[in-house]
Amino acid sequence: MQVENHKEEVPFAHYCEKFQAADPAEMALRSGAKWDGVAFTLTLLGTSYTITHPEYSISPAVGSLPLQTFLLRFLLEGKKGSFSANFKTFREMPWGELYIQPFTGRVLTRAAFTFGTRIEAFRKGAEALGGLPLKHGDAAYEFELLDQYRLRLLVWEGDEEFPPNAQLLYTDNFETGFSAEDRVVAGDLLIGAVKAAM
Repeated sequence: MQVENHKEEVPFAHYCEKFQAADPAEMALRSGAKWDGVAFTLTLLGTSYTITHPEYSISPAVGSLPLQTFLLRFLLEGKKGSFSANFKTFREMPWGELYIQPFTGRVLTRAAFTFGTRIEAFRKGAEALGGLPLKHGDAAYEFELLDQYRLRLLVWEGDEEFPPNAQLLYTDNFETGFSAEDRVVAGDLLIGAVKAAM
């Protein structure tokens, strides 16, 4: 596997070591991930991944280290949470104010300028990824990130007066299920997946 950069390789190696030493039964109970005695199964944005333990391997093969690190961190630190119909902005959740700058840059601004100038392509990508259309913004979709964790991506098209805009909403179980850093990564992964499907 080709490593994109040192910034991604070091955390990935760190979490692989922690994963190897962790108790799989505890990880399965806390995260809600399926464990068959050999491997975990997690479904992220409609794709099912099998992760073996203790020797880490993932299938289907994934070149993205951020995606693999996100799944490892969920197994090591995430918590299962019941689906809620309540959605919150990033800022409304714990530590949201502290992480608002990286969230705005990596998620909101990126989504606005990736999708707000190509609304029809956004619709195509969102629907290809299994997104459920919503009546918000100029285009909006709801996605299942992981079991019981849902995201809503709302996009407004730019024009001569106003730049494109975007908002990402999280089911409120993200508050306890994910750290603020991983909530940023969740948005980043969603945008990347929709863009790849356009």
